[in-house]
Amino acid sequence: MKIQPPHIVHSISEQHRILALPKPVHPLVSVFSFDEMDHANADTRIKTLVTNMYCVSLKRNVAGKVRYGQGFYDFDEGIMFCTGPGQVTGNITEDHKPVGWCVVFHPDFIRRHPLGQRIKDYGFFDYSVNEALHLSEQEEGLIISLVKMLRDEISARIDAYSEDVIVAHLELLLSYAHRFYGRQFITRKPVSSDVLVRFEKLVSDYFQTDRPVLEGLPTVSYLARELNFSDNYLSDLLKNLTGQNAQQHIHRFVIDKAKELLAQTNLTVGEIGFQLGFEFPQSFSRLFKSKTSMTPLNYRRSLAR
Repeated sequence: MKIQPPHIVHSISEQHRILALPKPVHPLVSVFSFDEMDHANADTRIKTLVTNMYCVSLKRNVAGKVRYGQGFYDFDEGIMFCTGPGQVTGNITEDHKPVGWCVVFHPDFIRRHPLGQRIKDYGFFDYSVNEALHLSEQEEGLIISLVKMLRDEISARIDAYSEDVIVAHLELLLSYAHRFYGRQFITRKPVSSDVLVRFEKLVSDYFQTDRPVLEGLPTVSYLARELNFSDNYLSDLLKNLTGQNAQQHIHRFVIDKAKELLAQTNLTVGEIGFQLGFEFPQSFSRLFKSKTSMTPLNYRRSLAR
Protein backbone atom coordinates (compact mmCIF):
# COMPACT_ATOMS: atom_id res chain seq x y z
CA MET A 1 0.00 0.00 0.00
CA LYS A 2 1.44 3.35 -1.05
CA ILE A 3 1.81 5.82 1.80
CA GLN A 4 0.57 9.31 0.98
CA PRO A 5 3.26 11.92 1.68
CA PRO A 6 2.30 14.87 3.91
CA HIS A 7 0.75 17.85 2.16
CA ILE A 8 2.75 21.04 2.67
CA VAL A 9 0.63 24.05 3.60
CA HIS A 10 2.41 27.27 2.68
CA SER A 11 -0.20 29.90 3.50
CA ILE A 12 -3.10 30.82 5.77
CA SER A 13 -5.42 30.89 2.76
CA GLU A 14 -4.52 27.32 1.84
CA GLN A 15 -5.11 26.12 5.39
CA HIS A 16 -8.54 27.75 5.41
CA ARG A 17 -9.37 26.11 2.07
CA ILE A 18 -8.37 22.63 3.30
CA LEU A 19 -10.41 23.02 6.49
CA ALA A 20 -13.35 24.58 4.62
CA LEU A 21 -13.18 27.77 6.66
CA PRO A 22 -14.27 31.25 5.53
CA LYS A 23 -11.56 33.21 3.73
CA PRO A 24 -9.05 34.75 6.14
CA VAL A 25 -9.22 38.47 6.90
CA HIS A 26 -5.42 38.80 7.03
CA PRO A 27 -2.97 36.90 4.77
CA LEU A 28 -0.40 36.21 7.51
CA VAL A 29 -2.36 35.74 10.74
CA SER A 30 -5.71 34.17 11.54
CA VAL A 31 -7.91 33.21 14.47
CA PHE A 32 -10.78 30.82 13.86
CA SER A 33 -13.23 28.72 15.80
CA PHE A 34 -13.51 25.04 14.91
CA ASP A 35 -17.28 25.56 14.85
CA GLU A 36 -16.78 27.54 11.64
CA MET A 37 -15.51 24.51 9.75
CA ASP A 38 -17.73 23.07 7.04
CA HIS A 39 -16.86 19.39 7.47
CA ALA A 40 -18.89 18.39 4.44
CA ASN A 41 -16.61 20.44 2.18
CA ALA A 42 -13.28 19.95 3.95
CA ASP A 43 -10.52 18.33 1.90
CA THR A 44 -10.47 14.89 3.56
CA ARG A 45 -8.25 13.45 0.82
CA ILE A 46 -5.31 14.99 2.67
CA LYS A 47 -4.43 12.81 5.66
CA THR A 48 -1.33 14.53 7.03
CA LEU A 49 -0.14 18.11 6.86
CA VAL A 50 3.14 19.95 7.20
CA THR A 51 2.16 23.51 8.06
CA ASN A 52 4.85 26.13 7.51
CA MET A 53 3.32 28.32 10.19
CA TYR A 54 2.95 28.57 13.95
CA CYS A 55 -0.30 27.20 15.36
CA VAL A 56 -1.74 27.50 18.86
CA SER A 57 -4.79 25.27 19.31
CA LEU A 58 -7.24 25.15 22.19
CA LYS A 59 -9.56 22.16 21.89
CA ARG A 60 -12.43 20.65 23.84
CA ASN A 61 -14.75 17.70 23.28
CA VAL A 62 -12.20 15.94 21.10
CA ALA A 63 -13.90 12.90 19.61
CA GLY A 64 -11.38 10.54 18.07
CA LYS A 65 -7.61 10.83 18.01
CA VAL A 66 -5.16 13.61 17.26
CA ARG A 67 -2.24 12.74 15.01
CA TYR A 68 1.19 14.20 15.60
CA GLY A 69 4.28 12.87 13.79
CA GLN A 70 4.16 9.07 13.91
CA GLY A 71 1.71 8.79 16.81
CA PHE A 72 -1.97 9.17 17.70
CA TYR A 73 -3.14 10.58 21.01
CA ASP A 74 -6.50 10.54 22.81
CA PHE A 75 -7.68 13.43 24.96
CA ASP A 76 -10.82 13.54 27.06
CA GLU A 77 -10.49 17.11 28.32
CA GLY A 78 -9.59 20.56 27.16
CA ILE A 79 -6.06 20.84 25.87
CA MET A 80 -3.79 23.45 24.39
CA PHE A 81 -0.91 22.54 22.15
CA CYS A 82 1.41 24.45 19.88
CA THR A 83 3.14 23.42 16.68
CA GLY A 84 5.84 25.18 14.72
CA PRO A 85 6.74 25.32 11.03
CA GLY A 86 7.71 22.00 9.47
CA GLN A 87 5.96 19.68 11.92
CA VAL A 88 3.75 16.85 10.71
CA THR A 89 0.17 16.85 12.00
CA GLY A 90 -3.04 15.13 11.00
CA ASN A 91 -5.82 16.73 9.03
CA ILE A 92 -9.15 17.12 10.87
CA THR A 93 -11.33 14.16 9.91
CA GLU A 94 -15.02 13.27 10.29
CA ASP A 95 -14.46 11.53 13.63
CA HIS A 96 -12.44 14.47 14.99
CA LYS A 97 -14.77 17.43 15.47
CA PRO A 98 -13.36 19.52 18.29
CA VAL A 99 -14.77 22.61 19.89
CA GLY A 100 -12.35 25.43 20.46
CA TRP A 101 -10.05 27.93 18.82
CA CYS A 102 -6.95 28.05 16.71
CA VAL A 103 -4.45 30.89 16.29
CA VAL A 104 -2.17 30.57 13.28
CA PHE A 105 0.51 32.98 12.10
CA HIS A 106 3.19 32.89 9.42
CA PRO A 107 6.86 33.43 10.43
CA ASP A 108 6.98 36.39 8.03
CA PHE A 109 4.41 38.23 10.15
CA ILE A 110 6.74 38.45 13.17
CA ARG A 111 10.08 38.54 11.35
CA ARG A 112 10.57 42.33 11.69
CA HIS A 113 9.62 42.31 15.37
CA PRO A 114 11.60 41.23 18.47
CA LEU A 115 9.18 38.29 18.75
CA GLY A 116 10.69 36.96 15.52
CA GLN A 117 13.95 36.43 17.40
CA ARG A 118 12.39 35.35 20.70
CA ILE A 119 10.03 32.79 19.19
CA LYS A 120 12.76 30.14 19.42
CA ASP A 121 12.74 30.59 23.20
CA TYR A 122 9.22 29.16 23.36
CA GLY A 123 10.26 25.51 23.39
CA PHE A 124 6.68 24.28 23.55
CA PHE A 125 6.38 24.73 19.78
CA ASP A 126 8.51 21.59 19.53
CA TYR A 127 6.66 19.55 22.14
CA SER A 128 4.69 16.48 21.08
CA VAL A 129 0.90 16.42 21.31
CA ASN A 130 1.10 13.96 24.21
CA GLU A 131 2.93 16.74 26.06
CA ALA A 132 0.03 19.16 25.63
CA LEU A 133 -0.88 21.81 28.17
CA HIS A 134 -3.88 20.84 30.30
CA LEU A 135 -5.52 24.07 31.41
CA SER A 136 -7.50 24.73 34.54
CA GLU A 137 -10.93 26.29 34.08
CA GLN A 138 -9.58 29.70 35.07
CA GLU A 139 -6.57 29.38 32.75
CA GLU A 140 -8.75 28.28 29.88
CA GLY A 141 -11.05 31.26 30.38
CA LEU A 142 -8.10 33.63 30.28
CA ILE A 143 -6.68 32.05 27.09
CA ILE A 144 -10.06 32.24 25.37
CA SER A 145 -10.41 35.91 26.29
CA LEU A 146 -6.95 36.63 24.82
CA VAL A 147 -7.78 34.72 21.65
CA LYS A 148 -11.03 36.63 21.20
CA MET A 149 -9.28 39.98 21.71
CA LEU A 150 -6.72 38.96 19.12
CA ARG A 151 -9.48 38.02 16.70
CA ASP A 152 -11.24 41.33 17.22
CA GLU A 153 -8.02 43.19 16.47
CA ILE A 154 -7.40 41.19 13.28
CA SER A 155 -10.97 41.86 12.15
CA ALA A 156 -10.78 45.58 12.89
CA ARG A 157 -9.94 48.19 10.28
CA ILE A 158 -6.23 48.02 9.44
CA ASP A 159 -4.23 51.11 10.40
CA ALA A 160 -0.63 52.06 11.18
CA TYR A 161 -0.83 50.45 14.64
CA SER A 162 -2.51 47.16 13.70
CA GLU A 163 0.58 45.03 13.18
CA ASP A 164 2.26 46.10 16.42
CA VAL A 165 -0.93 45.53 18.41
CA ILE A 166 -1.52 42.09 16.89
CA VAL A 167 2.07 41.03 17.56
CA ALA A 168 1.71 42.29 21.15
CA HIS A 169 -1.40 40.13 21.56
CA LEU A 170 0.47 37.11 20.15
CA GLU A 171 3.36 37.64 22.53
CA LEU A 172 1.01 37.94 25.51
CA LEU A 173 -0.70 34.68 24.49
CA LEU A 174 2.64 32.88 24.23
CA SER A 175 3.83 34.32 27.55
CA TYR A 176 0.77 32.92 29.30
CA ALA A 177 1.30 29.54 27.61
CA HIS A 178 4.87 29.58 28.89
CA ARG A 179 3.66 30.47 32.38
CA PHE A 180 0.99 27.76 32.44
CA TYR A 181 3.47 25.13 31.26
CA GLY A 182 5.64 26.14 34.21
CA ARG A 183 2.65 25.55 36.48
CA GLN A 184 2.07 22.14 34.89
CA PHE A 185 5.66 21.11 35.55
CA ILE A 186 5.23 22.09 39.21
CA THR A 187 1.89 20.31 39.72
CA ARG A 188 3.34 17.18 38.13
CA LYS A 189 6.53 17.27 40.19
CA PRO A 190 6.26 13.66 41.47
CA VAL A 191 6.08 12.47 37.86
CA SER A 192 8.95 14.78 36.91
CA SER A 193 11.08 13.41 39.76
CA ASP A 194 10.55 9.91 38.43
CA VAL A 195 11.65 11.09 34.99
CA LEU A 196 14.84 12.53 36.51
CA VAL A 197 15.65 9.17 38.14
CA ARG A 198 15.08 7.34 34.86
CA PHE A 199 17.07 9.95 32.94
CA GLU A 200 20.09 9.62 35.23
CA LYS A 201 19.94 5.82 35.07
CA LEU A 202 19.91 5.97 31.28
CA VAL A 203 22.99 8.19 31.23
CA SER A 204 24.76 6.02 33.79
CA ASP A 205 23.94 2.81 31.90
CA TYR A 206 25.17 4.39 28.66
CA PHE A 207 28.63 4.96 30.15
CA GLN A 208 28.75 1.41 31.51
CA THR A 209 28.98 0.15 27.93
CA ASP A 210 31.33 0.79 25.01
CA ARG A 211 28.79 3.05 23.33
CA PRO A 212 30.68 6.28 24.14
CA VAL A 213 33.69 4.94 22.21
CA LEU A 214 31.56 3.67 19.33
CA GLU A 215 28.89 6.39 19.15
CA GLY A 216 30.15 9.39 21.12
CA LEU A 217 28.42 11.24 23.93
CA PRO A 218 24.75 10.44 24.55
CA THR A 219 22.56 13.06 22.88
CA VAL A 220 19.48 14.78 24.24
CA SER A 221 17.54 13.32 21.30
CA TYR A 222 18.56 9.77 22.21
CA LEU A 223 17.64 10.18 25.88
CA ALA A 224 14.34 11.92 25.08
CA ARG A 225 13.42 9.18 22.66
CA GLU A 226 14.17 6.50 25.25
CA LEU A 227 11.96 8.32 27.76
CA ASN A 228 9.17 8.97 25.20
CA PHE A 229 9.49 12.76 25.28
CA SER A 230 10.38 15.40 22.75
CA ASP A 231 13.83 16.99 23.18
CA ASN A 232 12.49 20.38 24.29
CA TYR A 233 9.92 19.00 26.71
CA LEU A 234 12.52 16.82 28.44
CA SER A 235 14.92 19.76 28.75
CA ASP A 236 12.22 22.10 30.06
CA LEU A 237 10.95 19.47 32.51
CA LEU A 238 14.44 18.94 33.94
CA LYS A 239 15.17 22.66 34.06
CA ASN A 240 11.97 23.37 36.00
CA LEU A 241 12.83 20.54 38.39
CA THR A 242 16.57 21.06 38.89
CA GLY A 243 17.57 24.34 37.23
CA GLN A 244 19.57 22.49 34.56
CA ASN A 245 18.42 21.38 31.12
CA ALA A 246 19.09 17.94 29.63
CA GLN A 247 22.38 18.92 27.96
CA GLN A 248 23.69 20.41 31.20
CA HIS A 249 22.81 17.18 33.04
CA ILE A 250 24.74 15.16 30.45
CA HIS A 251 27.74 17.46 30.82
CA ARG A 252 27.57 17.24 34.61
CA PHE A 253 27.66 13.46 34.42
CA VAL A 254 30.58 13.55 31.96
CA ILE A 255 32.59 15.86 34.22
CA ASP A 256 31.92 13.68 37.27
CA LYS A 257 33.01 10.62 35.34
CA ALA A 258 36.10 12.44 34.04
CA LYS A 259 37.09 13.48 37.58
CA GLU A 260 36.76 9.87 38.69
CA LEU A 261 39.03 8.64 35.88
CA LEU A 262 41.55 11.44 36.43
CA ALA A 263 41.75 10.58 40.12
CA GLN A 264 41.71 6.78 39.98
CA THR A 265 43.56 5.85 36.77
CA ASN A 266 46.78 6.63 34.95
CA LEU A 267 45.00 7.17 31.63
CA THR A 268 46.12 10.20 29.66
CA VAL A 269 43.76 13.11 29.11
CA GLY A 270 43.34 12.01 25.49
CA GLU A 271 42.52 8.44 26.52
CA ILE A 272 39.97 9.62 29.07
CA GLY A 273 38.33 11.92 26.52
CA PHE A 274 38.16 9.07 23.99
CA GLN A 275 36.71 6.70 26.58
CA LEU A 276 34.00 9.26 27.41
CA GLY A 277 33.01 9.73 23.77
CA PHE A 278 35.05 12.71 22.58
CA GLU A 279 36.59 12.42 19.13
CA PHE A 280 39.25 15.05 19.88
CA PRO A 281 41.10 15.58 23.20
CA GLN A 282 40.79 19.36 22.76
CA SER A 283 36.99 19.10 22.86
CA PHE A 284 37.13 17.18 26.13
CA SER A 285 39.63 19.62 27.66
CA ARG A 286 37.54 22.64 26.62
CA LEU A 287 34.38 21.24 28.19
CA PHE A 288 36.20 20.23 31.37
CA LYS A 289 37.75 23.68 31.78
CA SER A 290 34.47 25.47 31.02
CA LYS A 291 32.75 23.52 33.81
CA THR A 292 35.54 23.43 36.42
CA SER A 293 37.77 26.43 35.56
CA MET A 294 40.66 23.96 35.46
CA THR A 295 42.28 21.88 32.74
CA PRO A 296 42.11 18.09 33.24
CA LEU A 297 45.86 17.99 33.93
CA ASN A 298 45.65 20.78 36.50
CA TYR A 299 42.77 18.98 38.19
CA ARG A 300 44.84 15.79 38.41
CA ARG A 301 47.82 17.70 39.81
CA SER A 302 45.62 19.41 42.39
CA LEU A 303 44.70 16.00 43.80
CA ALA A 304 48.36 15.19 44.48
CA ARG A 305 49.01 18.22 46.65
